[in-house]
Amino acid sequence: MQKRITPSIAALQCFEAAARHMSFTLAAQDLCLTQGAVSKQIAQLEAMLCHPLFHRSPRGLALTPAGQMYLSEVRVILNQIDVSSRYVMGYGQASQTLSIAVQPTFGSSWLIPRLRDFMQRHPDIQVVTRSDARPFDLMQSRIDISLFYGSGSLPGADCHRLFDAPVMAVCSPQYPRQRPIDSLDALEMQTLIQCSSRPEIWRDWFAHQGFESIRCYQGPRFDTFSMCLTAAVEGIGVAVMPQMFVRPALRSGRLVQVWPYVQPSDGAYYVAHASHCAAEPKILAFTEWVRGQAGTGKPAT
Repeated sequence: MQKRITPSIAALQCFEAAARHMSFTLAAQDLCLTQGAVSKQIAQLEAMLCHPLFHRSPRGLALTPAGQMYLSEVRVILNQIDVSSRYVMGYGQASQTLSIAVQPTFGSSWLIPRLRDFMQRHPDIQVVTRSDARPFDLMQSRIDISLFYGSGSLPGADCHRLFDAPVMAVCSPQYPRQRPIDSLDALEMQTLIQCSSRPEIWRDWFAHQGFESIRCYQGPRFDTFSMCLTAAVEGIGVAVMPQMFVRPALRSGRLVQVWPYVQPSDGAYYVAHASHCAAEPKILAFTEWVRGQAGTGKPAT
């Protein structure tokens, strides 16, 4: 087996500080070392890499092309070490970690308001959440649990249906309508807010009513439903959104339903875990809890 090239953390810190200050002296002050110690660490690093990292001249330091490339990689490594160390410092008394991948709007509007209950029931489990609009690959991402909208199929995973997500068209009461919305023809001429994570949502909503829109992909585009919701509340346009996300704004009057049709859900929200982890206590605990919260499984007790 070929021996790994593993510079010391001290050498990487010295290199990063020298590159940041363009000075061995200032780097030494930053790291509470002598200038000679910093210079020696960088010289040893350059010898290991077989490339000079700095141009040295009477006018000062400058990064070589190799040094510029290496600096970006070193900063990623040092930042990751810092993040990981701070994470361990905050680990507290929990004896295990549960990593949960969740789509952004579902996480902020549905999961997080309920999550305190799970944490109180299971103080030995440290919850860590990650957010992405796309479903996570449980195998590749080292995720314990994935909460996602879709057809209920992930490679190598057991997927448990939580609930459907019918969608409806909403806008702000202050939205300046270009013409009265008394027909689907009139509705498609409005400013249609687009969601990047569900680009087909307007086309599907119109199609379910037997209407073929030529403008269903046109309009300001936002990454997530939470951003679309804010855009609708601010009067930017009309949004088609899952009913579950707009209910609070409808109750408060910040949004109104602009067209009476509610489209049945084409997919559903699911909780998923790797099939080979199904018997792990933390996986069982969260799956049972979240299904109870959704009303599809045994309620948490």
